[in-house]
Amino acid sequence: MLKEKEKNIRATKSHKGSVTRIEQVSKNTHYIEFETEKPFFSNPGQYVSILCNNLSLRRPFSIAFNKQDRIGVLFKEKGEGTKFIKSLTVGDNIDFIGALGNRFNIRNEKSLLIGAGVGVAPIFYMKNKLEELNIDYKMYSGFSSKSDIPQRFDLGCIFTDDGSFGKKGSVVDYLEEIIENYKPKIIYACGPRIVLQKTAQLAQKHHIASQIAMEKVMACGIGVCRGCVIRIIKNGKEQNATVCKDGPVFKGEEVVW
Repeated sequence: MLKEKEKNIRATKSHKGSVTRIEQVSKNTHYIEFETEKPFFSNPGQYVSILCNNLSLRRPFSIAFNKQDRIGVLFKEKGEGTKFIKSLTVGDNIDFIGALGNRFNIRNEKSLLIGAGVGVAPIFYMKNKLEELNIDYKMYSGFSSKSDIPQRFDLGCIFTDDGSFGKKGSVVDYLEEIIENYKPKIIYACGPRIVLQKTAQLAQKHHIASQIAMEKVMACGIGVCRGCVIRIIKNGKEQNATVCKDGPVFKGEEVVW
C-alpha cells in the first residue's frame, strides 16, 4: 500500500530539466538554477528533492527562486549528494520531484522575514512574492561570517556572528528590538532550530502570528519513512508530524521545542 502511494505521488510530481546556471555564491554555499521540461509551480516554503548520481535517496532543497519554469536552490556541500550537484555544469540533465511539502500562508499584513544560513532560501523566495503582492515587509538575515553571505541576493539587513559584516551577533539577538520598532503582524522564518525556537517564542510573547519553515534531514519526502518527525500541539494534543509532508512550514506556537 505504501509503495503504491509513493509511486502515485512521485508520478504526479516527477520532473526532468537541464541546468542553466551553477555558481559558488559564498565560501561554502552554491546556487544552482535549472529549467523544467514541463510546467512547474511552487510557493514559498516548498521544496524539491533531487536525484543525485543514482543514490538511493534523493536530496531535498528549499526553493529560493521559481519563475517561468526555472527553479533555483541554495546548497552547501555536505556529502555525496551535494558533491554530485556541485559537479553539474550548464546543460547537464537534472531529475527531481516537487513541489513538495506545504507553504507559507501569505497574509496581507505587515510582515517580518527572518532567515539564517541557507535558511534564507525560502525567505528570499517569500520576499519576492510579497513584493509582487505589494505587501509591506522587512527582511533580516543572519550568518556566521561575511564569507558565508550568498552574493547577488538581496537579503535585507544582515547580521554576522563575528561582526565581519553588518551588525555583530545573531539575528535573534536583535529580534525583540526589531519587533518593538517595526511592529509586524506576522513573522515568517527559516533557519537553524535555535533561531526558529527563539523567533517562535518571541512572537508568542508579543502576541504575533508566526510561521516557521523547519530544517530537518529528510529521506522519502512523502511522510512514509518517518525519519523527520517532530512533536507539535494540534487541537490541544501533542502529536507527531513529519517535516517533509506535514511541513516544512508550521505555526510557531504549535511546535514542541
